[in-house]
Amino acid sequence: MDTNIIGKRIKKLREKNNLNQLEFSKILNISNTTLSQYEAGNRTPSDEIKEKVADYFNVSVDYLLGRTERCNQATANLPITDDINVSDLPDEAISQIKDYIEFVRQKYSPDKNK
Repeated sequence: MDTNIIGKRIKKLREKNNLNQLEFSKILNISNTTLSQYEAGNRTPSDEIKEKVADYFNVSVDYLLGRTERCNQATANLPITDDINVSDLPDEAISQIKDYIEFVRQKYSPDKNK
């Protein structure tokens, strides 16, 4: 069993969102050394910090703790209608759908014809 799942997930989310440790530590109102220790597995974040991380990245605390593999982050900005339900798709597939939507948006953009 991975003893530092929370640290690895915090780092993964931080990097996925193009934040360096200093930037994210300021968001959490902690020192970058403390964040570094969380990510390395040398310290465990308090429940308050876990909640701040989960809220910031729009994931569940269960995801941070390794209790689920579904972080749901990719669905945060993807509108779900009655016709399109992506809730059962993995995050990678949802990300690809978002990329394709952006491609189609660019292709049919009115500005493209200028």
